[in-house]
Amino acid sequence: MMDKTFDPAAVEARVSAAWEEGQAFRAGRPERAGAEPFSIVIPPPNVTGSLHMGHALNNTIQDILVRFERMRGKDVLWQPGTDHAGIATQMVVERKLMETQQPGRRELGREEFLRRVWAWKEESGGTIIGQLKRLGASCDWSRERFTMDEGLSRAVLKTFVDLHAQGLIYRDKRLVNWDPKFQTAISDLEVQQIEVKGHLWHFDYPVVDEAGTPTGAIITVATTRPETMLGDTAVAVHPDDERYRDLVGQRVRLPLVNRLIPIVADAYSDPEKGTGAVKITPAHDFNDFEVGRRNGCRPINVLDAEARIQIAGNADFLDGAEPEDAALALDGLDRFEARKAVVALMEERGLLRLVEPNTHAVPHGDRSGVVIEPYLTDQWYVNVKPLAERALQAVRDGQTRFVPDNYEKIFFQWLENIEPWCVSRQLWWGHQIPVWYDAEGGIFVAESEADAVAQAKAKHGREVALTRDPDVLDTWFSSALWPFSTLGWPDKTPELARFYPTNTLVTGKDIIFFWVARMMMMGLHLTDQAPFETVYLHTLVRDEKGAKMSKSKGNVVDPVDLIDRFGADALRFTLAALAAPGRDIKLGPQRVEGYRNFATKLWNAARFAEMNGCELKADFRPEAVRETLNAWALTEAAKAVAEVAQGITVYRFNDAAAAAYRFVWNVFCDWYLELAKPVLQGEGVDPAARAETQATVAFLIDQIAKLLHPFMPFLTEELWAIKGQVLPTPRGLLALESWPELSAYTNKQAEDEIGWLVDLISEVRSARSETNVPAGAQVPLVLVGADAGVHARVERWSETLTRLARLSEIGFADAAPKNAVQLLVRGSVAALPLEGIVDLAAEVARLKKEAGKARAEIGKIDGKLGNADFLARAPEEVVDEQRERRDAEAARLIKIEEALVRLSEA
Repeated sequence: MMDKTFDPAAVEARVSAAWEEGQAFRAGRPERAGAEPFSIVIPPPNVTGSLHMGHALNNTIQDILVRFERMRGKDVLWQPGTDHAGIATQMVVERKLMETQQPGRRELGREEFLRRVWAWKEESGGTIIGQLKRLGASCDWSRERFTMDEGLSRAVLKTFVDLHAQGLIYRDKRLVNWDPKFQTAISDLEVQQIEVKGHLWHFDYPVVDEAGTPTGAIITVATTRPETMLGDTAVAVHPDDERYRDLVGQRVRLPLVNRLIPIVADAYSDPEKGTGAVKITPAHDFNDFEVGRRNGCRPINVLDAEARIQIAGNADFLDGAEPEDAALALDGLDRFEARKAVVALMEERGLLRLVEPNTHAVPHGDRSGVVIEPYLTDQWYVNVKPLAERALQAVRDGQTRFVPDNYEKIFFQWLENIEPWCVSRQLWWGHQIPVWYDAEGGIFVAESEADAVAQAKAKHGREVALTRDPDVLDTWFSSALWPFSTLGWPDKTPELARFYPTNTLVTGKDIIFFWVARMMMMGLHLTDQAPFETVYLHTLVRDEKGAKMSKSKGNVVDPVDLIDRFGADALRFTLAALAAPGRDIKLGPQRVEGYRNFATKLWNAARFAEMNGCELKADFRPEAVRETLNAWALTEAAKAVAEVAQGITVYRFNDAAAAAYRFVWNVFCDWYLELAKPVLQGEGVDPAARAETQATVAFLIDQIAKLLHPFMPFLTEELWAIKGQVLPTPRGLLALESWPELSAYTNKQAEDEIGWLVDLISEVRSARSETNVPAGAQVPLVLVGADAGVHARVERWSETLTRLARLSEIGFADAAPKNAVQLLVRGSVAALPLEGIVDLAAEVARLKKEAGKARAEIGKIDGKLGNADFLARAPEEVVDEQRERRDAEAARLIKIEEALVRLSEA
């Protein structure tokens, strides 16, 4: 006997254990040796992480795909694993050391610190894997990988060494985004531009003659970063700016520092901005670096790794000049303290001309939250331009496609303008760069220290001491190899041959550059194949009001909490139902609760079936049913199976979920079981009709379990097990069962008859609601001009019509009665005489008033949405809310107008 209620917590634990015991998700099952392979690699979550709503959406979509393809008979590999997440993990462990008042990273030393990180990874790093299992992710957990596993590390070393040998990896001194908190370079993609309210300071620089004597002329520069003036090596003006044409080629004496620097003509300077003259600090600004390179101005770095002024021991700073003592006293000051000090010193000397308020974008580290510095250092770079060309061509040729396809344009724009990739990071946690240096600065790139020693000996003719590069590689370097390194590359393994290239990549639109593009570039270069056929990019999950979730806002929705409250199936179905391509998801507990009610509805339907003797029959053949109602239900099931399969196949998961929901809730529960009640429970029913209906109900519950399994695996696996207990031989797990095959089953006559009945009852109910007929009132129904077929249908279903449409009587006439609402149902005309039941004139007046309100509201919203200023200033979620309100009002207006048309015909 089924439990009275569905208990997700108990069922999920039991079903998970059954899957694990049956090794349901293992790739390469013997019985599928000849099957078509299907593979997906999981975007490896950070070992620092726990399940957030983005993970829940991403993994639900992947699981729908792999469960669907597994049921379609394919040999499925969903490759799981985690990422070492260099900077994020190091940050977590360093914070943990600080919170427990233990020695910091530098006090511990590299070896001991890394031991602590590995210990933390073993202790806490598997949290998210356990949470993914709770979500129902059907990965092949026996193949779990980690980006710093021995095999994956070997792939990383080989890739670096090979790319260096090919001239694609090189060392260069360039400006990087420097994070002073973590003291490492970070990529452009890890930088957030944040609007801040600051100032624009106007400084006067005195012009000097060839002997260095002031001429009395000045040139005024405007800057948002006064502290970097200590590293100025030029002043730039636009070549066409008449104000400064005579000054080009002359020099100024840099205040405080006394360095003589040239005035150069360069188109970078904008005559319309500030004073039209800009200070050029090549070591502390990316644009200035390029201006300096064009004009022969060498960079002078005046900040250290912690963003403090660095003067002592800085020979570049002096450059033959004799700085003021006040300038030398800035040594060691934090950059923001130095800013205040420089402004004060310039003001004291009468060289501060103007201070303007200025709101501008300032780069911040996305993890540290501190202001990022352009910083001149030696780093390792990958020349990705030739790799990007192959990735672009692969998409143009259709080897890889994006869904939705509008992301192709974004992909093209980024790769067509790609810059060299800085892959070195000044961290300890990660893949240490396989480079060794001798005392003379000679470089030896090798997969092992022994190989490096051999290279050095071959060069010097003797053994020499070598020092390994302390830096590690950018986390995305190893992640770029994920689709093939997890399968054993660079070895030619059976798994690599069978499951690579992968079929589909499912990931967030926010890492199209971080990860997708880099996997494309590395995959094509190293394996000569694009790593995946399809890239499905999903959107963000926002809170129920459309705002982006953030801890600071306090609006983060924890998926584990929702699983605890409503069950994993409810959360999964919610995410699938809302996953419309290109549209962010608005998620609140009420939505998940609604789909929990859907699970409850199905459970109750299965219990109803059990209580009414609906048991599976091993010899049941759907094509042999004789009862019209059962034939109709099977026809509808076949349509639903086709619609769900189509939705999943074309990555419209919301459409697939909607088709499944519509069939289960509306067709099966609301209509089929309701219409079947007289057969299942009535007196004097033909035993053969009852037996067939019982068998059909049981069969359809099985088909529903299959249909819903990719979306709601726990509930459906439980129903499959319960319902299968009556069969003479035990059956296996639903996860390994075949997808429903009902495509050949269709019965037009049954669909016409029961479809007409359902539509007629629905239309009567809608008309009653729209015209405010009291809920308890029974109304007459008149079939107008009915033919013999309609007469026969009414005769067969009169009792059902009367009961479900709340009719007082059913009659026939050649013309519609006066004051009757007319309904058109599949070519038949029906009429509801409402005189004496509803004040039709008053109802028309009320509806016209409501229509007016709806049109006014639509006009008001259209005014806002047509206002360019509103669209530019309003937060994205506010604009989305207005669009949704307009859609809702438009839908309401259509309903009102339909009701008015009906009443106007009365």
